[in-house]
Amino acid sequence: MSELNWDVKRLAGALGAEVRGIRLAAATETDIEGIKSLLNDHMVLFFPDQHPSVDEHVEFGRKFGTLEGHPHLKNPFTKHPELFELAASEGGIADEWHTDLTFRPEPSVMSILHMVKCPESGGDTMWTNLCAAFDALSPPMQELCDGLTALHDAQPHGRPEQMAIHPVVRQHPETGRKALYVNEHFTRRIVEMSGAESECLLTFLTRWVQYPKFTVRYNWSEGTVCLWDNRCTQHFVLNDFSTERIIQRVTVVGDHPEGSAARWPAYTDSAGRSAVSRHDRQLARFLKASRSDEEASKVS
Repeated sequence: MSELNWDVKRLAGALGAEVRGIRLAAATETDIEGIKSLLNDHMVLFFPDQHPSVDEHVEFGRKFGTLEGHPHLKNPFTKHPELFELAASEGGIADEWHTDLTFRPEPSVMSILHMVKCPESGGDTMWTNLCAAFDALSPPMQELCDGLTALHDAQPHGRPEQMAIHPVVRQHPETGRKALYVNEHFTRRIVEMSGAESECLLTFLTRWVQYPKFTVRYNWSEGTVCLWDNRCTQHFVLNDFSTERIIQRVTVVGDHPEGSAARWPAYTDSAGRSAVSRHDRQLARFLKASRSDEEASKVS
């Protein structure tokens, strides 16, 4: 990005860069293309000393696509349908590793956060590189995962009925890299495995992506704007602060995760009715409802 005269500093071996020399509120089309290119390289970008207004934040976000509000969390602080504000103290934050909104059929593509107010200490955020995590698996484990799908739900938001199935290995539509696309917050079940087998594999994979060499940790300063690619990262907020932490965020509407097709039938199909235990009912109900919806759409 030398032609744009920006100062880009890599923050960790796996991902993350801090960018200076641009005012985001005045970003041109050329600047936006440069940011997209950097995001493909670094997956999460930090722009210190921006301090955008709500309108500037929203307008900047729109340059990357259509925006959507959060589907579940109320926004009592800032009355704007395309921006969500979270004011938290005493650790009131999402302190599990997750990719945003994977319980939706089309999870968000990108999140753009403005750190409005920092706690006196603590409240850092970590991201992990899901492509590096996949690349570091052994070939047999890669081959196994790249033929599985997983059920995600919104149970952490009190909406377990909202579900979607995505590939365990997602291919990034722009870079072509493969990423492990399961997370401890929203992913419930490997579709093609028994409950016990799924628990073992998901426990391994969701811990594996947290391995320190895949991560970056960022210590915030007020006015920083952060962009991250939800198609190839997870993030985690450290629950170690007791004073106010205020963030404002816009979210770019998602796309349909693409990956290898499942190489086996759903476990609840192949095992038969007698094998459907309490651990299988959620998956069985979702698959039945999905097939009913598909049949109804064909008739209409």
